[in-house]
Amino acid sequence: MKLSRRVVFWVSLVIGVGVSHAAAVKDREGAVRGDKAAMENDARWIYNEVDRGFAEAKKTGKPLLVVLRCVPCLSCVGLDAEVLKEPSLGPLLDQFVCVRLINANAIDLARFQFDYDLSFSTLFFNADGTVYGRYGSWVHQADPDAKETIGYRRALEGALAIHRGYPQNGVTLAGKQGAPTPFRTPVEIPALAEKYGRELNWGGKVVQSCVHCHQVGEAFRTYYRAKGEPVPLERIYPLPAAETIGLSLAADQAATITAVAPGSLAASAGFRAGDEFVSLGGQPLISIADFSWVLHRAKEAGELAAVVKRGRDEVGLQLTLPAGWRTKSDISKRVGTWSMRAMAFGGLTLVDLDETARKDRGLGTEALALFVKGMGQFNQHGTAKKAGFLKDDVVVAVDGLAARASEGEMIGRLLRTTKIGQAVEVTVLRGSERVRLQLPMQ
Repeated sequence: MKLSRRVVFWVSLVIGVGVSHAAAVKDREGAVRGDKAAMENDARWIYNEVDRGFAEAKKTGKPLLVVLRCVPCLSCVGLDAEVLKEPSLGPLLDQFVCVRLINANAIDLARFQFDYDLSFSTLFFNADGTVYGRYGSWVHQADPDAKETIGYRRALEGALAIHRGYPQNGVTLAGKQGAPTPFRTPVEIPALAEKYGRELNWGGKVVQSCVHCHQVGEAFRTYYRAKGEPVPLERIYPLPAAETIGLSLAADQAATITAVAPGSLAASAGFRAGDEFVSLGGQPLISIADFSWVLHRAKEAGELAAVVKRGRDEVGLQLTLPAGWRTKSDISKRVGTWSMRAMAFGGLTLVDLDETARKDRGLGTEALALFVKGMGQFNQHGTAKKAGFLKDDVVVAVDGLAARASEGEMIGRLLRTTKIGQAVEVTVLRGSERVRLQLPMQ
């Protein structure tokens, strides 16, 4: 199959810029080959063979644990090392069939739906393919030296508890299953299809043959963009953090509230610090990632039921999600946002000005005021520079919109309302002068 010119235009971004944007080890090739040498004959871990893992789970009656690890990426390296070697996790891991998967080339996209921007994730399955839960940590993603595994232990314990109750508890697991996708595997998505095969090239440059997890999300966004369709909201704002609705959750628990933001959706629903989630949206939660998954699959507006343990009591609460709630998700630190910045803003990195900076520039608290913190220099990420944007500009209007919005909110609007090749008028404040520029959408 031949790729359209629009898809070809984006392939270099998806497979090149996105990979280089994530912090990586110096010898990426050596890291991957070293991982294989150390792990392919490990007594506990099945190396890079998911089908074998499912077969073993069926034979033994154990649940299946699949770790997805981007070995060249520095993020989560501390957690990865601890999961592999920490003695206290051994008795729990031994109750699972354990698979270590280091590439996403041929994963079943109907089953493996998780936070593709993380470099270390875990999915827990029954042998029949039923998902028990997910684990993924942004604490560890942000700090390669973070090694705390209490949260991971809680997820293991939670998955084992669900396994013991299966299949009688099957109705509570329905929402944990993946949604339909237009492609069966990543290497069938057009932006990846002509670059990658199903298998890694161990006889050549193995890293260049590997589909990294974050490339899956990027390839899906490119697919919709190239078709001239709005990018689905869940592809722009995947797996929203609990903070999106005003909650902070303890990193060392499955889903326990440490703080509730005043005036937030969570505060309006009656959540309190110390509440421990029993279920959300009818689903049992084994980790913070499970919490984000419920939000990921939630409606764009509507009610979401929760049950929390408060002291000795179980309390039912109702969370009301208003239209547009998902766009409040902070996507600024996600590796996947790098390519979206090129699509929507030609490579600009934008930061909402605080109140003091707004006052200094004569801008109101409800006005759009996105400071150009950084800008790309090359290829698609150099488009804004070529269009005349300068570092330290302040974006005050985009396509006629001048109300206050974050970078993430504005990216979402543009990826849903514009098409490739369309020029959008952007007004910037440059010193005391307002300058109008034409920004091509990509």
